[in-house]
Amino acid sequence: MPPDSATLEAVRVESDGDFSYPEAYEYDAGYGLDERVIDYISDAKEEADWLRDFRKRALKIFQEKPMPTHWASKDLENIHFDQIRYYLAKGRRPTRSWDEVPDDVKQTFERLGIPEKERKFLAGVEAQFDSEAAYSNIKEEIAKDGVIFVNSTEGLREHPEIFRPWFGKVIPTGDNKFSALNSAVFSGGSFIYVPPGVKVRHPLQAYFRINAEQFGQFERTLIIVDEGAEVTYMEGCTAPKFETATLHSAVVELVALKDAKIQYITVQNWSNNVFNLVTKRGVAHENAEVRWIDCNIGSRLTMKYPGVIMKGRKARGEVISIALANNGQHQDTGAKMIHAADETTSNVVSKSISVGEGRATYRGQVHIPKHLKGCRNNTECDALLINATSRTDTYPAITVRGNRHATQHEASVSQVSEEQIFYMKQRGLSEAEAMSLSVNGFVNDLVREFPMEYSVELKRLIDLEMEGSVG
Repeated sequence: MPPDSATLEAVRVESDGDFSYPEAYEYDAGYGLDERVIDYISDAKEEADWLRDFRKRALKIFQEKPMPTHWASKDLENIHFDQIRYYLAKGRRPTRSWDEVPDDVKQTFERLGIPEKERKFLAGVEAQFDSEAAYSNIKEEIAKDGVIFVNSTEGLREHPEIFRPWFGKVIPTGDNKFSALNSAVFSGGSFIYVPPGVKVRHPLQAYFRINAEQFGQFERTLIIVDEGAEVTYMEGCTAPKFETATLHSAVVELVALKDAKIQYITVQNWSNNVFNLVTKRGVAHENAEVRWIDCNIGSRLTMKYPGVIMKGRKARGEVISIALANNGQHQDTGAKMIHAADETTSNVVSKSISVGEGRATYRGQVHIPKHLKGCRNNTECDALLINATSRTDTYPAITVRGNRHATQHEASVSQVSEEQIFYMKQRGLSEAEAMSLSVNGFVNDLVREFPMEYSVELKRLIDLEMEGSVG
């Protein structure tokens, strides 16, 4: 028997993470951004002087850099930096025991299914609530292999000899205005180090939750996988719906040393008041592989272009992405592939769905210099329009110099036809079920790239987004 509308709405709210708990924070830096806020964050975290100075230099760069004007600039005008809170925390250090997590935080993550996922198929999990991780744990057998999985604050404090040489090297502070902002106020995020030859068989996961209104979450993640090692890392993101804008601006740096493999999976389901402005980049050394698998649902505006610098011979980079833009949403996503060594290979596969008046944009960059030889790139950009009012744009920039490389590019735009929907309705499906089936068929080959638990959840999220989308 199909669920009634009230049940479906309850599922939608549950899935969207559209709930919050009353605020009671031990640390609150207040509204606005200046050196006072930087000092507050550094004092709360008991940071070294070099890190405090790093933050203040980054703040100056952020203040001097203009807002981007070449795309999505109209939406960015709605971010009021003086009305945002940059540091909120219930405590400075995460607990290793689930029973010791504060009750309201525990209820949040239990409602989102984190403990169940940890028990079933994760090698380690970190749960961040606003500015700090509330819970962090790694399976004992993984830790015995020398794998480190802690938050960024602990990584800087307890493993500086590993963390600091790579900190800010893949993504410099001045890379863009929002990487500078993150460098000034970052808090939380994951630090992972996998020793040479260690293959972590089960995924490590972090979950990022924004609970507070008029808040900015600025986690910073650094993953270093040593020679011949492998790891899969997954992150999930949610926030409740508020009337005011919420800012999420992360920096993620990946380092895959010789023969190493990193797979980074993201499933975001932000509410439509979130500005999601993220900088993600990896470096792949000789015969190494960096693979981004990205699903973007929700947010008012997402600007995210995961990149790979293929620095070593025979390095490989891949970005596989799904974006779904509904009413009032703009998914501006893509990929950056920089070939910097011979015989390097990159692959970009992007699929987007635009619903109602939603807008999806693919923005990509592939660069192969003239002095290299034997490089290969494949870029595919496919878009599906659900309504006559939805929009899609594709801006691929593929620069190939020299004649010793192989590249190919394919792009398509299609629309769900009335005939297709009619055909499925004649076989007993409702209009919403027919639409969901069409959309899931469009992205099915990419959904298979996600772990089973995530692919099931992803299909459910798409089903919910498709309700009422026809007409």
